[in-house]
Amino acid sequence: MNRKVIGTACAATLAIGLLGGAGIPAAADGPEHSYLVVGQNGASTVRAQERVAAAGGTVVAAYDQIGVLVVRSTASDFAARVGGGLQVASTEGLGTTLIDDDETVSVDSATVEATGDPTGEPLWSQQWDMTQIDVEQAHAITTGDSSVVVGVLDSGISSTHPDLATQIAYDQSASCLGGVVDTSEAAWNPTTSDHGTHVAGTIAAAINGVGVAGVAPGVKVASVKVVNDDGFIYPEAAICGFLWAADHGMPVTNNSYFIDPWEFNCVNDPRQRPVWEAVQRAIRYSSAQGTLNIASAGNSNVDLQHKFVDSSSPNDGSYPVEDRTITGACRDLPAEAPGVVTVSAVGPTEQKSYYSSYGQGVVDVTAPGGDTRFRTGGASSTITDAVLSTTWSPITGNGWGYKQGTSMAGPHAAGVAALALSAHPGMNPGELASFLERTATSLVCPEGVYEPRPGFPATCTGGARNGFYGAGNINALNVVK
Repeated sequence: MNRKVIGTACAATLAIGLLGGAGIPAAADGPEHSYLVVGQNGASTVRAQERVAAAGGTVVAAYDQIGVLVVRSTASDFAARVGGGLQVASTEGLGTTLIDDDETVSVDSATVEATGDPTGEPLWSQQWDMTQIDVEQAHAITTGDSSVVVGVLDSGISSTHPDLATQIAYDQSASCLGGVVDTSEAAWNPTTSDHGTHVAGTIAAAINGVGVAGVAPGVKVASVKVVNDDGFIYPEAAICGFLWAADHGMPVTNNSYFIDPWEFNCVNDPRQRPVWEAVQRAIRYSSAQGTLNIASAGNSNVDLQHKFVDSSSPNDGSYPVEDRTITGACRDLPAEAPGVVTVSAVGPTEQKSYYSSYGQGVVDVTAPGGDTRFRTGGASSTITDAVLSTTWSPITGNGWGYKQGTSMAGPHAAGVAALALSAHPGMNPGELASFLERTATSLVCPEGVYEPRPGFPATCTGGARNGFYGAGNINALNVVK
């Protein structure tokens, strides 16, 4: 989860209806806002839609799978007017921006004859991350099966990128902005951010004689766009993304973001409770459909296991930043939702990246995310210690460049999960998550207070499985043996 930054099917298949408002029109007494309306899980939303219409709202998407509606209304008292035992939350101000620790630094790529070997790719020598997790050795066994599709819930994937054009599952890609599915290619391509393109390259960049090699270049990636043009991720888009991936046969998703302007979503906050409930329903539903969701732990260098004070939220300018004590009632979503594989980040020396959040019992595995500060003790940045992957810019177009963050760690784990399913098909999400942990390379806690960069202290707890690294660093070779 980087905080800087994440075939056409009929609507009936997804159970998303594009519905016009019925009953009384929305009261035009204010600006239009979006709402989540949460009813009974798994039940028809027909009666909830009737209450919404009577309260002056318009349903734009109905998720009958989890009993949730996405609604728009201009009525300033819409939430109070709905009633009927339904939970209602405005999503105004509930978006969060993608935040990478370092800006993209671009590199050029030559074009060479494709060898089928990742080491033959022009930029392979700069991919320390792939060497660290034994990708070359794994590819001698398999590069992945094209029937395995990894959903990239993020800012879109450039469909014209030379390392990705052949790697995209076009018929399984869609935009979920606003909580409404749009399967047009333009809709799920990036418009302002290359975050999703970078993530996709780590998972599945082609071995084609140009650029970089992905962890699993034999599999496909689907662009599931949940980040809007302003860089915000709203709950309705994330919920739509989870359901779209689950209902379209994606056994793995990568989620490099958090939901809410507050980094931690607290169930004891009346405004956040419906978001908590709706997101967790979507994740439970996707797991039941056979999807393993992988999420980044975050870049705040906080111990997610223990109580602490969050002094950086909300981060979207909608409300003043406030100090909040984070307790067991609060979770970083989706990373701390049940059934999600949570990934911390390490740098080239397999030590926790200075920015990576952590927590015993929260972090399941770790993966390469980059650490540009370890060589100098924080004094300056060495960009080649970040992660090199595919990039895109609205100005310069497609390319390759470095980024770092737990956003970069997550897709390494997603790519390894895709390799595991390719070599050992038939695992359900729980079995796949356990397999990733059992095959990880155990990493021990550093002694005492760990502070590779001044101002970023952290203390690791645990033994073979610990708060910094979980079960250890994911390993591509071990999952394909």
